[in-house]
This record gives sequence, structure tokens and C-alpha cells, in this order.
Amino acid sequence: MDWKSKVVLITGGTGSFGKKFTRIMLEKYQPQKVIIFSRDELKQHEMRMAGFDHPSLRYFIGDVRDVGRLRRAMHGVNIVVHAAALKQVPACEYNPMEAIKTNILGSSNVIDAALDSGVDRVMALSTDKAVNPINLYGTTKLAAEKLFVQSNAYAAGTTTRFSCVRYGNVVGSRGSVIPIFVQQRKNGKLTLTDERMTRFWLTLEQGVHFVIRCIEQMCGGEVFVPRIPSTRIVDLAKAIAPEAELEVVGIRPGEKLHEVLISDDEARATVELEDMYVVQPTGTLWFGREWEEVGWRLPDGFRYGSDTNPQWLSVEQIRQMVAPFEKEDLAE
Repeated sequence: MDWKSKVVLITGGTGSFGKKFTRIMLEKYQPQKVIIFSRDELKQHEMRMAGFDHPSLRYFIGDVRDVGRLRRAMHGVNIVVHAAALKQVPACEYNPMEAIKTNILGSSNVIDAALDSGVDRVMALSTDKAVNPINLYGTTKLAAEKLFVQSNAYAAGTTTRFSCVRYGNVVGSRGSVIPIFVQQRKNGKLTLTDERMTRFWLTLEQGVHFVIRCIEQMCGGEVFVPRIPSTRIVDLAKAIAPEAELEVVGIRPGEKLHEVLISDDEARATVELEDMYVVQPTGTLWFGREWEEVGWRLPDGFRYGSDTNPQWLSVEQIRQMVAPFEKEDLAE
């Protein structure tokens, strides 16, 4: 793909993913224009003051709940990355309608605006919590995934295509357990919800590069899942604060013991590649099933869970992943 001729818009562009995506876009791909679409003028100002002040960069204040504003922002846009979401599990549980308005209705607005504006490719960011969800955040992300996949039916006869990327926890992102552990380390005691807990982990940079690669390769209707390692929560605690006391406080409402990126039911429509899985659309076939010719079908009963994952990070590997974030935290 020739990114230099593209106009790219990212919703939620002032978030941790948005900033990393923008920096990599400007430094490596040099698109014609990058539009930061977000609702917080202060965060946009802080982002600009932090060095994000490139001639091809535009800041657009707006909310994904406002479809008219999205249409205005997407005028002349080729590629949209939908990263805007309410993602804090407790906040979504306490404010359910707000989560629905942003994560579900906001996603619907992004789809409508993209179709009306003739955007070529739209990639939505999802999460492992969308698989067999037990909390409202995961439920809203599952609904958003379904919207993006099924909305390809409205794109018949146009160039607009919708796909999703689904991955696990991001090292050091807002809401991550890492900054909590780093803060608790000062008191010599770390709180764990359950010692058996496991999670999928990847760095922010890995996530951004995976999203860019999937945008380049998408046909429409797929859910892309990277092959990433798992981490035991106790190993994460040892890597951050090896001398600290560990206090088990119990699993919080809406929290899972282990996360799943591909359920055994989804696996029947999934193909495996060397470094990722592609969940193909089921039911009505428009496009997106081209992956069957380049990937391998998964065995019956396959489940991609953080507890059964063959890839695991050692304490030392976790320490190396966390180190850059710790430096940032100390600098602040």
C-alpha cells in the first residue's frame, strides 16, 4: 500500500494507542494527512505540546456519538482506525448506558459515516474481553465487532471495507495493571486478585505494527488475532517488584481468571498463519474468506486461551517489556 497518498483518521487519537500509531505513521509511512479525532481539547493540546505538531497532522474535536461530526471529519479520508472507546471495566459497569452509547452506538456512527463518505478501509480495535464476555465492556466490544463485520453487507458495490483487530493486554496502556504495580511497589506490597490468573500481553508498538499490517492485507469481514505470549500475573508481579509482599484480594466483578482470544466455536471459521489467526465471516459470504487459500484450518476443539497458550513470557522477558514503561513513569 502506498501510504504517502492516503489520508488517515483515527478516532480516540489522543489515547495511548492513538499517539503511538500517529508517531509511527509520521516517522515511517508519511501519509498525506493524519487526522486526530477526539472529544477532549486538553488532551489534543497536550499531545501537540508533547511534539505531535507535524505539518500533515490535523486535530479534529468531535465525539463518535455525533454522526454528523464524523461525516464532516471523514470527508476525503481513505483509511479510518477506530480506537475510541470507554474501556475501564468498573466504569462501564457503573455507567452502562454511557458504555453502550460510545462503544456500540459510536461504532455504528463510524460505520455510517465511513459508508457515506466513501472511506476505503475501516479497522476497528477490539479486545480479548469480547470473547465469551462476562462484563459490559466486553459485551459492548463484541457488539461492535459484529457491527463491523456485518456492515460489509452495506458496502456491496462500493470500495468500503470493514475489519477488526482483536488482541490482549497492552503493556503500560491506560488501565493496565503495570502502572498499578509500579505505584504499589513503593509501599512494598502488591495486590493480586488471584494467583492463578493469566493474560495475553503485547507491547504498544507491536499492537500498532500489527494493526498497520492488517489494514494493508484486509479483504473485509475478518477479525485478525495476533499470536502473542501469555503471562502469569504472579510472574508479572515478580518482574516489577521481586521483593514485595503479595496480597491476594479476590477476583473483581466482571473479571476472568483467564482470557480467550479465539473461542472453540469461532475456531471452526478461523485459519492459522505463521504469526496470526484470521477469524473469517460466517453466514452470508461477501468477502473475507480468501484466507482459506493461504492459511491452515484449526483442529476441532481448538481454543486460543491465555492459560493453554504454548507461548509464555519468563520473568526476565517480562522485565524487559516493562522496563521502558517504568522509565517513563519515573520520568514523570
